Amino acid sequence: MEHSPEALRRLVVGTLMPGFVGTTVPEWVTREHAAGLAAVCLYGANVVDPDQLAALCASLRSAAPDLVVAVDEEGGDVTRLHYPTGSNQPGNALLGRLDDTSLTRDSAATIGRELAAYGINLDLAPVVDVNSADDNPVIGVRSFGADAAHVARHSAAYVEGVQSVGVAACAKHFPGHGDTVTDSHLALPTVHAEPHVLDTRELVPFRAAVAAGVACVMTSHIVVPAIDPDRPATFSPTVLGDVLRGRLGFEGVIVSDALDMAGASAETGIPEASVRALAAGCDLLCIGSETTEDEFLEVVAAVVAAVAAGRLTARRLEDAAARVRLLSRGFMAANPLGDGSGQAASWSDGTRADALVAGFEVDAAVGAWLGMPRRAFIVQVASDPNLAVGGVAWGPYAAGLATPEGAVPDGAKVAVVGRGLGPRHPLWAVAERLQAQGHPIITVDCGWPRGGADLVTFGGSVVVAEALGRYLGVERPA
Repeated sequence: MEHSPEALRRLVVGTLMPGFVGTTVPEWVTREHAAGLAAVCLYGANVVDPDQLAALCASLRSAAPDLVVAVDEEGGDVTRLHYPTGSNQPGNALLGRLDDTSLTRDSAATIGRELAAYGINLDLAPVVDVNSADDNPVIGVRSFGADAAHVARHSAAYVEGVQSVGVAACAKHFPGHGDTVTDSHLALPTVHAEPHVLDTRELVPFRAAVAAGVACVMTSHIVVPAIDPDRPATFSPTVLGDVLRGRLGFEGVIVSDALDMAGASAETGIPEASVRALAAGCDLLCIGSETTEDEFLEVVAAVVAAVAAGRLTARRLEDAAARVRLLSRGFMAANPLGDGSGQAASWSDGTRADALVAGFEVDAAVGAWLGMPRRAFIVQVASDPNLAVGGVAWGPYAAGLATPEGAVPDGAKVAVVGRGLGPRHPLWAVAERLQAQGHPIITVDCGWPRGGADLVTFGGSVVVAEALGRYLGVERPA
């Protein structure tokens, strides 16, 4: 079927999900929605506080009632709704440690209700990667754990929780980003697993998510030679068609991971990456966090040109755009507009805080430290986040429980807190200085353990930090 230029362009923009710059809706987003724009994605830089976010979402919904509005609200370290203050949920790794799927389902439903109250109808979560590499620089505590069956149970529970309140879930990052030591935001990782390992490890949680009815699956910008040695998953019809659609039977929307990431577009640029992703089988393209109008138009032009050149068929665009329209229709009516006040049960009360502590990893030094009759203080050491986490508030500092190193009183015992405590982390020097001053010290890692810490919380969200403070007996500094 021949399409007019206008109809073809409408198909193209019906597969795109840009971000945008600023805390209000740009005029070009409103204009492009009228021309068929399928979706937008919100990021931390778009969020100032709940009132501003509610106004932004209400403006989007007023201008574009059927728009798919997406956000990376994983809970825990990766949050967009709570970017300025820190997440009100514990996050996947700690939930996995607690290993109560009802808690995971409840946490996900809480996230879903809050998203729905804002009018957001697609949560780019859960992360269902099996974190089999302890030094993975980008997954870590975003994963439910290192065992495939364990991750699968919690992945299904998360999907059920989010979608039970009318918000679409998105399992990521297919076919599995857990066995990497390279961040795909910065370079192109490779997973060197044999086919039988992929089948019994990486793919197991995705099968569970598909069986749970997950609406979307997000691709990863990684090369998996056992499936396709030549193309990253986002650009591989073998990975997306033969494996995800064929072997796993997934019929929903395939969403690309952000195409502004180096693993996707460092060599080709975003417009060419967009063409390749659509041709491989992606239905909805996450373009990037700060998409400008010019960048968006360059992507549109590249895809239109690819159809004209025969590199991409109009039928492929029709199929992708149709899947996205079904997503919008299926996850729209249940979403009331609101002010975000539908935030559910707090994890900060005593009972829930104690429940979180049960997931901590604690060595004997902590017990001895707790038994010392001295005032307890926390010193938090700055720790560089990965780009998925960004500059979100985290840890005891975000919870108002941290004291500057130089303000610790004589005779106090100190918990020195950081995350991602590799051998070169500055925390170790801070701990040595405080110990040399006569302070009894324990070290705390709020990330995925890499060895050496006395206590590991498996997450750095505010509620985890509050639970840590209660456990350590730390009072809020005056």
